Amino acid sequence: MERREEEQKDEEEKAEKIALWLKKIFGDQPIPKYEVNQRTTDILYHLSECNKARDRDVSLVIEDLKQKAREYESEAKYLQDLLMESVNLSFTSLSSIGSSYLNALVDSALVLETKDTSLASFIPAVNSLAADLFRAKARNEEMEFELSKLGKNLTATLILEKCLREDLKKAELHLSMEKAKVDSRISNIDFLKAKSDDLRLRIKAAEEQLSARGMDASLSHQSLMALSEKLAELKQQTAPLKKKLESYLDLMPNPSLAQVKIEEAKRELNSVDAELTKKVDMMELLPDQSKRRFT
Repeated sequence: MERREEEQKDEEEKAEKIALWLKKIFGDQPIPKYEVNQRTTDILYHLSECNKARDRDVSLVIEDLKQKAREYESEAKYLQDLLMESVNLSFTSLSSIGSSYLNALVDSALVLETKDTSLASFIPAVNSLAADLFRAKARNEEMEFELSKLGKNLTATLILEKCLREDLKKAELHLSMEKAKVDSRISNIDFLKAKSDDLRLRIKAAEEQLSARGMDASLSHQSLMALSEKLAELKQQTAPLKKKLESYLDLMPNPSLAQVKIEEAKRELNSVDAELTKKVDMMELLPDQSKRRFT
């Protein structure tokens, strides 16, 4: 019971804080109506707390800036008084050129983020800026080199891609041609297979007809092929015997046949000798006849 009363009390406090926060936010404008329940109450309470925390942070920042502004004003007044006392010089007495130089000096200090406009502050800031510039230039050169390298690689890649595309086109063309050849060969094979089946059927029918007419089985194609193979085998077997027989044929003939051959050779030699003698005699007679004509 007590716990429930505490929860109810917390809800009432949240509702009061939410109402005050909404009134502060909207001011004189009417607050929009909303459904009051546990969820909306929690959301609005969380938003009010966040808004209050942000307002506190903003107030602290504003107070800090005001404090710094007062310090800067005090320091500026001190410097102006110092200039007036030492060299009798004030900001209002500067010429337009002097004012522009002073403004440029202040702007440079702001850009370089120095604590003051003294030379001891400017030199390290300028050196740091020069170092940053040098690093930026070096980085820029590296990036340009990498960019040039990437450009060359890109060019080579594009050339390679072009070559690969051309090779792919050639391969596709060659593949289509080979496919056409394969299709043609397949159709030829199918045709030859059908033709072979047809011829086989015709041969079988012819063999059946010949067998019906009483043809000897030894005259069939298969029998003739078997006989041909057997004949070739016999020829191979008789080849060594023929070579052996040829060696016997090269031997000397018998004496009686040799005597007959000798007699035939003698008769042929005598005939040739007689013919030669006859021609010699005729040649001797020709000069004698020519001498008689001239005398």
